[in-house]
Amino acid sequence: MDNSAVGKYPCPECGGDLQWSAAKQALQCPYCGTVVPMPRAVPGAGDGSVGVRELDLLEALEDMEPGPTPPPLSGGAAGNGRLTASELLRSMASTPAEQRGYGAQPREVQCQSCRAISVFVDGKVADRCEFCGSPSIIPHESLGDAITPQSLLPFRISDGQVRDAVRRWYGTRWFAPNRLKRAALTDTLKGVYLPYWTFDARVAASWTAESGYYYYESETHRDSQGNLQTRQVRRVRWEPSSGSFRHFFNDELVPGTIGVHGDLLAQIDNFPTATDLKPYSPEFVRGWTVERYQVDLRKAAQQGLAQMQEQTEQFCARQVPGDTHRNLQVNADFSDRTFKHVLVPVWLITYTYGSQNYQVVANGYTGELAGERPYSMVKIALLTLFCAIVVMVLVYLGTLH
Repeated sequence: MDNSAVGKYPCPECGGDLQWSAAKQALQCPYCGTVVPMPRAVPGAGDGSVGVRELDLLEALEDMEPGPTPPPLSGGAAGNGRLTASELLRSMASTPAEQRGYGAQPREVQCQSCRAISVFVDGKVADRCEFCGSPSIIPHESLGDAITPQSLLPFRISDGQVRDAVRRWYGTRWFAPNRLKRAALTDTLKGVYLPYWTFDARVAASWTAESGYYYYESETHRDSQGNLQTRQVRRVRWEPSSGSFRHFFNDELVPGTIGVHGDLLAQIDNFPTATDLKPYSPEFVRGWTVERYQVDLRKAAQQGLAQMQEQTEQFCARQVPGDTHRNLQVNADFSDRTFKHVLVPVWLITYTYGSQNYQVVANGYTGELAGERPYSMVKIALLTLFCAIVVMVLVYLGTLH
């Protein structure tokens, strides 16, 4: 096979490699502008037998344990042509890099400042880190045993839409420095695909607690003048209670990125991976930056389980009868645990103001936006002075009456 042709989809007009256009929602040639609808089956899109599907989590974790790697299996589970999680991981480990995951010869670089690893599949050259702006980037050797994405959410929000949203956002930041608001910083806008893990699980939980029921009693007391007064005092009657809870967690999201600030990502990570994922095709990522995960499957699975346990406790707490409760104890059993490794689209602005680094992020699929920005000490000082003057005037006017 000609490895240089793996995953390529040429422009019918000039022969250039077509790339995904968020504005056109189709493939577009970056050279001549020709727009081509995304075909249902793109050559070089990877193993079509895998597609968008869940993989058994416990099996995958067991397969990652140290020890000799069993030979690759063929034929799929029970001869039905489907890959198990174990078979998928083994097949990736034995497949040449240019044919694995990204569908083309990948090139990786790592930032020596924020440690993010960026993957390029189209020969793109970066002179600065896409995530923190540092020029300290060095080549990074690709790990052959890394789990590569099998599905993604393509960019749906265009850069023009994001630039307008960022300008509006900065326009409402009253205490931001004027220079920052005028520039709006959209010249540093970058589109990146971030790595995410998704986890499914069924939970069967039982809980016990003490339910509290409010009641009121009359109580007499003397006020500051010595007069006898009556007031209502709330009391709580405690009774034992118990119950059960069942739920299916569908695509609990855990980010695999270290390049984007986690508190910002949590504000925009409403990615519809349970309904809108597409099977991975290299045409979606050509011309875009892809971050390789650095939160591995084992660590992500622990975080995903902790998130599901916390939500289970919250669900059970809402079931406890009464006005309040205490001593809630939840015993949860999780089964049918599966996972996917996916890519999600994010627009990113990284900039330095003074000595601090800031980020602004936008969901490339829904348009949600969150950001960090500096504060103008001059504006804050002027507002404080204005408020002090207003208070002084009011006090002065009060003394005249």
